[in-house]
Amino acid sequence: MTLLPKFSASLLHPRFWPTWFGIGVLWLVVQLPYPVIYRLGYGIGHLAKRVMKRRVKIAERNLELCFPQMSAEERQRMLTKNFESVGMGLLETGIAWFWSDRRMARWMDVSGFEYVRDVQAQGRGILLIGVHFLTLEIGARMFGMNEPGIGVYRPNDNPVIDLMQTWGRMRSNKSMIDRKDLKGMIRALKAGEVVWYAPDHDYGPRASVFAPFFAVEQAASTSGTWMLARMSQAAIVPFVPRRKPDAKGYELIMLEPEYSPPLDDAETTAAWMNKVVERCIMMAPEQYMWLHRRFKTRPEGVPSRY
Repeated sequence: MTLLPKFSASLLHPRFWPTWFGIGVLWLVVQLPYPVIYRLGYGIGHLAKRVMKRRVKIAERNLELCFPQMSAEERQRMLTKNFESVGMGLLETGIAWFWSDRRMARWMDVSGFEYVRDVQAQGRGILLIGVHFLTLEIGARMFGMNEPGIGVYRPNDNPVIDLMQTWGRMRSNKSMIDRKDLKGMIRALKAGEVVWYAPDHDYGPRASVFAPFFAVEQAASTSGTWMLARMSQAAIVPFVPRRKPDAKGYELIMLEPEYSPPLDDAETTAAWMNKVVERCIMMAPEQYMWLHRRFKTRPEGVPSRY
């Protein structure tokens, strides 16, 4: 069982004051009208692109590896839009944590939720596939407002952020499970729960197999999808939380369930799952987290891509 963080007096230690101050500023900013938040977020993104040089290089490299058919100009346009989304993603974390349900509902549309209801009518658990969009936090909030589920997460190294992250996500969901707690995930899925799971990042060599991802033939891909789907018999339901242009809000798009994914072995499942992830990413490619070193794990003896 994952033990969720709780408030303690130790979190008021002076070393955490800058974090609390930052959270307070975030709370104040997201009280502004949404169109103002939107413009501010994009401005922060342009500043981030000028300051976060290392992350810019990682994102550039990822786009080059995944989309070699794109011209350099096209990739630069996508990079700029991606960093606009980075800035907006910061403020959307505050929106997800601090907005009321009423205000959230005003700015969101949901489509395809009948897929979730169809799976639930069969009494099956749902492995909810959410990729690492920069709208991740707000996507979890939107889904939880419609159907509270269980989130899979990595505890934050900063205990104040870990507390606030958990508190924000628990506003509209049932619980959280550490991403290392595989048994807990399987129990929840067998009990018919919705478990949010992100299979799209490079989680290192110990729990990965190599499978194609976009134009990269050998991308380290988690074997967790294979284990979870095989042991729980849950249906797999992908979803995409997408920011609308021109400060028009958000849409939560549920995709068709997969009741019988290929489970011959971890490599087969990972290759299939990567295709699902690609489909999700291409619904809003500029909003994906290209800043992550997605291809850092390489086969033994093969040089780094970065």
